[in-house]
Amino acid sequence: MNMNISNTDRLIRFVLFLIAIGLFIFDILNGWLAYTIITIGTVFLLTSLLSFCPIYKLFGWNSRKRSNQETS
Repeated sequence: MNMNISNTDRLIRFVLFLIAIGLFIFDILNGWLAYTIITIGTVFLLTSLLSFCPIYKLFGWNSRKRSNQETS
């Protein structure tokens, strides 16, 4: 599994996860919408921790810069 998410992308995904949890904890969102947002936030958390996004791989995207050592 090759890493395809940059550090900036990882940070954004982690912040989105924290926002989703915050909306749920402070009871701003509830019901099925809250659980949907939590699920999406959890996916963001997992992809940020793994530095790998299957959707990026599917479309051939890569937000991670390649160093000279990786390209040779």
